[in-house]
Amino acid sequence: MGDTEPSVLSGFFADLVRCETRLYNALNDRLREQHGIVTSQFEFLNHLREHPGARVADLAAEFAIGIGATSKGADRLEKQGWVARQPNPLDRRSSLLVLTEEGARLVEAAQETFTETLTDLVAGTLDPKAITAAAQTFATLRAALEDREIGAPAG
Repeated sequence: MGDTEPSVLSGFFADLVRCETRLYNALNDRLREQHGIVTSQFEFLNHLREHPGARVADLAAEFAIGIGATSKGADRLEKQGWVARQPNPLDRRSSLLVLTEEGARLVEAAQETFTETLTDLVAGTLDPKAITAAAQTFATLRAALEDREIGAPAG
């Protein structure tokens, strides 16, 4: 592992970040145009669909962003009527986030757009074996970074 050329690592980082930015921006544009939401809102709503009753702290940990930014994002979703806060029976200081019926309908429709866009941009460029290999590679890297608590926001 230590034998990787610095220029290869630098190129890996540049390509990774630029691909992520371009994919994120393309998803942002498509989701905004078709559903009136942006990628970060879709990700929050989708996470809540898959993990009903998550706390703001759970979202912050999942997306490696600060608690304050996560709380503001949840507030915006709540103001739109897509998310509701419920009392946390295990901790009165926190609340649990759940999708409203409107939020569930929105994320369901947006999931189709999200999948279609990724299919067009990724599967339209890479073959299935390359996508599977890349997915495994990034899952391994993400797990290692998370296990070592690297890059987690301070607050």
